[in-house]
Amino acid sequence: MTPRDERPTESSNVYLRFRRVFGDPSVRSRDARRRSRSAEAPSSVPFGAGRDPSGIADVLTDLTSRLGWNSSLARSELIADWAELAGAETAEHATPVGIEEGVLTVRCDSTAWATQLRMMRAQITTRIAERFPEAGIESVRFEGPGVPSWKRGPRSIPGRGPRDTYG
Repeated sequence: MTPRDERPTESSNVYLRFRRVFGDPSVRSRDARRRSRSAEAPSSVPFGAGRDPSGIADVLTDLTSRLGWNSSLARSELIADWAELAGAETAEHATPVGIEEGVLTVRCDSTAWATQLRMMRAQITTRIAERFPEAGIESVRFEGPGVPSWKRGPRSIPGRGPRDTYG
């Protein structure tokens, strides 16, 4: 049996019909070609809907607001622009760690820097609210460096810890 002897399948018949109706311009009738050319002609109504081009910034702003990405993008911009927001010297000694439930956590190099930034908390929170209102930052938490723990490690033992060895 050769391929020409086989009967065409239903899917190939549908494909050929669609191609005849929609796809191949040489197969369509003269009236169908004329109708398709008139449908492709642009509207000549001045100031009609969709006539003015939009800038890429407008399109992206509309897209991000429609998808609900504004707060996530504002939070990532806040962390990326921390040096500009807090100042160059402060950014050398304090880095933002993360944002959870409206609280920005900033890790500082020393307890002195953490204390100093706690005193400046109102100013920093105001700057964040002015520049990044979509971020939803309600407060800022400043942490000092981590302290050593007596509870964990290779030589830790259960019990009261170092207190029972000090006389």
